[in-house]
Amino acid sequence: MPGKNLQEYWQKNLRLLAILLTIWFLVSYGCGILFGEALNNIQIGGFKLGFWFAQQGSIYVFIIIIFVYVNKMNKLDREYDVHEE
Repeated sequence: MPGKNLQEYWQKNLRLLAILLTIWFLVSYGCGILFGEALNNIQIGGFKLGFWFAQQGSIYVFIIIIFVYVNKMNKLDREYDVHEE
């Protein structure tokens, strides 16, 4: 892979990582801690939403992020012809 393509590949990879980690941060820290009191006015299954995000939601979001990352990276690998067979 030529140097320019490799640089573009890593820039897209790092951009994807930054976006996904920002989402995880906002969900885990933002919804669980910063906005927890406001979200506690809403209940899901008898549990306050702020509590749910702090205990369960951030874990679920992280698992979803893993699958999104794998899917996006597989597409990016095929685009730059660095995929595994």
